[in-house]
Amino acid sequence: MKLLKSSLLGSAAAFAAVGAAHAADLPVKKAAPIEYVRVCSAYGAGFFYTPRTDTCLRVSGRARFEGGYMASNSRQAGGGGDTSGYQGRMRINLDARTQTAYGTLRAFVRLDAGSRTGYSGIGFSGTQARIGQAYNGTGVDEVNRAQQFVNVDKAFIQFAGLTAGRASSFFDFYAHDFEITASTAGSDNASTNLFAYTATFGNGLSATLSVEDPVFRRTPIFAPFTSTPAVSPVFTVYTKGAPSNYNTVDAVQRERLPDFVGALRVDQAWGSAQLSAATHELNVGNIAVTSSPLPQGAVPFAHTKNVQGWAVQGGLKVNAPFVAPGDALYLQGAYGDGAQLYTGYSAFSGSYSQSAATIQGQKFSQYFSDATINPFTGQLQTSQSFTAVASYLHYWSPEWRSAFFGSYGEQSFSQGARLAQGAIYGLVSPNAPAAYGFGTNAVGVPGTRFYQLSQALRDTYQFVAGASLIWSPVKDLDIGLEGYYTQIGLKSGRAIDLDKNPGAYSAAGIAGINAGTFVPRTATQDSISQIRFRVQRDF
Repeated sequence: MKLLKSSLLGSAAAFAAVGAAHAADLPVKKAAPIEYVRVCSAYGAGFFYTPRTDTCLRVSGRARFEGGYMASNSRQAGGGGDTSGYQGRMRINLDARTQTAYGTLRAFVRLDAGSRTGYSGIGFSGTQARIGQAYNGTGVDEVNRAQQFVNVDKAFIQFAGLTAGRASSFFDFYAHDFEITASTAGSDNASTNLFAYTATFGNGLSATLSVEDPVFRRTPIFAPFTSTPAVSPVFTVYTKGAPSNYNTVDAVQRERLPDFVGALRVDQAWGSAQLSAATHELNVGNIAVTSSPLPQGAVPFAHTKNVQGWAVQGGLKVNAPFVAPGDALYLQGAYGDGAQLYTGYSAFSGSYSQSAATIQGQKFSQYFSDATINPFTGQLQTSQSFTAVASYLHYWSPEWRSAFFGSYGEQSFSQGARLAQGAIYGLVSPNAPAAYGFGTNAVGVPGTRFYQLSQALRDTYQFVAGASLIWSPVKDLDIGLEGYYTQIGLKSGRAIDLDKNPGAYSAAGIAGINAGTFVPRTATQDSISQIRFRVQRDF
């Protein structure tokens, strides 16, 4: 028994020795080395190489809180009334660059999102809702007072002079760079879809030709009788002695040609300068005929011809380190014909409707239409606008800075446009606007008191002045306060004060004004002051 046990133990030891010898001959698999993030210094701070590629990536972003107060002349029904508003916003940036034989290949994306409440220029944005980037709250207390929004602000590729994707318009220059609220009347379309080529000539000089999406530069076309510019009611036009009935005026702009933008720019140590120009096609539907064939002797309207709107702009930025390090001055001026958003006359309130409110509870509305449709010819009559902006940034110390800014702008409608709208208004029914949905768009019958005092298609001006104080206790943290004053006014004449006489645009009100039995209060201008507070962290 002892002999058997000894034999078994010996055999086990022998097998173990042989196994160990074979194991020593096998290759040992080492752990994969850890690939640490490598810093990429070719494009500035914050870039790193993505693993196993030669692409450099920078990740950055922003978080922001904002609150504001805007006085109100009246507690409006139908969505207005809030005098304060708040918002929380986020931003994520991704910047990817790769060096190639043709130069740098770049892709840049920026996503903005947030939640905002109130009605003081912080909360509800009809313009953002119109273009599908904001979604309104529902219910009695939330509708037009709360929004969630997501905005693909940037998503473009740059390569060998080409820029393709969603980016800032090459027409723009001063993009409200020094302002918290972006309240001045200057062109700043935020972003648009474009395809552009930039040629550089050395010494900071460049020229760009850009094909851009026209949808983001549209303002409503004014058509007869409508509170929203879509269609007009049936009315009768007599031509050659025979009546001819026409149905709708389709004033919705159609996308056919892109906007063409050209810019000549210089960037040097002293600052920057730019000259830019743009075209914007106004393309609408025809007037529909309600009877077919037309009565004998009736002459149909001619085809509504497309019109090319246009705009020009000049901008200058001067760095002023001789005053204080970081100081700079912006000057900008723009003029447009049938291209109001290129001048930025409605930059603060936007152009989701033809008379979007610049001031909550304002005494009368400003009209922001690119053109009107002549109800007798069916043809477009363009409006003209211009704006001028000045903004200065001053550093009191490395931690404290202020911006001082102001703008002035005007919009004028084509000569005879208001007269034509008023004439057709009188032919239809001068004393029953509610039956045709005229609402506050009623022009009135030429020669009457109401025509003299109505707000529709009046030439207006807008003035803005403001200042801010911002404290940056540490790098990339801003705590700031901004206040500004806005005034709107008529270039001539007076208008019914909607705050004092909110029912003056009813049929009874119009009849009473024309008969002299009702004398409404009137105004020539309106103004408001606002204040905005912001805490912002960039990373």
